[in-house]
Amino acid sequence: MRLPYPFIQLPLSFDAERLAEEVLAIEEQAWRPHPQGYAGNTMLPLVAVNGDPANEEFRGEMQPTPHLERCPYVLQAISSLGATIGRTRLMRLDGNAEVSQHADSAYYWTERVRTHVPIVTQPSVRFECGDAAVNMAAGQCWIFDTWRLHRVINAHETRRIHLVVDTVGGARFWQLVEAGRPQPAAAQTAPNWAPKLIAFQPGAEPPPIAFEAFNIPNVMSPWEVSSQISTLLGEASAHPNSNAARKTASIFIRDWRALWAAFGDGDEGVQFYAQRLQRFLSEFQRDSQGIQLPNSMMLFDAVAAAVGAAALAQNRLVQGARVPAMARGP
Repeated sequence: MRLPYPFIQLPLSFDAERLAEEVLAIEEQAWRPHPQGYAGNTMLPLVAVNGDPANEEFRGEMQPTPHLERCPYVLQAISSLGATIGRTRLMRLDGNAEVSQHADSAYYWTERVRTHVPIVTQPSVRFECGDAAVNMAAGQCWIFDTWRLHRVINAHETRRIHLVVDTVGGARFWQLVEAGRPQPAAAQTAPNWAPKLIAFQPGAEPPPIAFEAFNIPNVMSPWEVSSQISTLLGEASAHPNSNAARKTASIFIRDWRALWAAFGDGDEGVQFYAQRLQRFLSEFQRDSQGIQLPNSMMLFDAVAAAVGAAALAQNRLVQGARVPAMARGP
């Protein structure tokens, strides 16, 4: 999600030692290779589709995995965000390893914030986003602008482990963001700013948490198609191909609206949506050549990731809807 600052520290803190005690008690075989194959990166699913740790899909009903159910304080930490919770994982970065630079432009990330709670870390871990860089200390709570280019470097021999929660937010969550401390503009924060400690409540009943049930549409509505494409066009650099790209996009949005009026998100329209989507991607790739976005992505790659790969759930692998690695999210 686009944010006004590269980083915002939320006014929450957690007992990192207690979190680490729960996390480090999980057996090693529960950890999995990073889906994008980043060297030295492993992850452990805590919230996944149908609670299945082996399911890395973005679409479907999100539920706690058996690993999360063994971690009462991690559950309490997640609940304290006051948000509807999406895919959630423990992300582990080996010593002297990194998460390579990328930006998250796939559909799933356009409306979701990625929340980090460092559990095991050290001062040498550097999180870069845009032109800013921070060290997220153990027990703190951070969000960052996933649309900007970002990377993580662990210049130390010991591993780093973060709790990483994906969320569309919620009323309390956005209040926390509003009260957060932005970086690098920390001078705008009240001088007495301090996070509230969310202490472990032993023996407490599992806290109520709202989990995502609806996340990827069967057919993206024409209003959302228009919003996704218009936002990207609005950020694109000036280029001789700009007018051609805008015209191609405008015709596609108009045609998608006509198909929606005839079929809505019903199965009977799938073949017509698929044909129109495929033709748009082919034409837009031709007409948007050379047009770049501020995060160094090419406009076509971003549109293919945000619309081409998500506008039609039953046709998500549309030929030509190429989703570049830097658009997929870690």
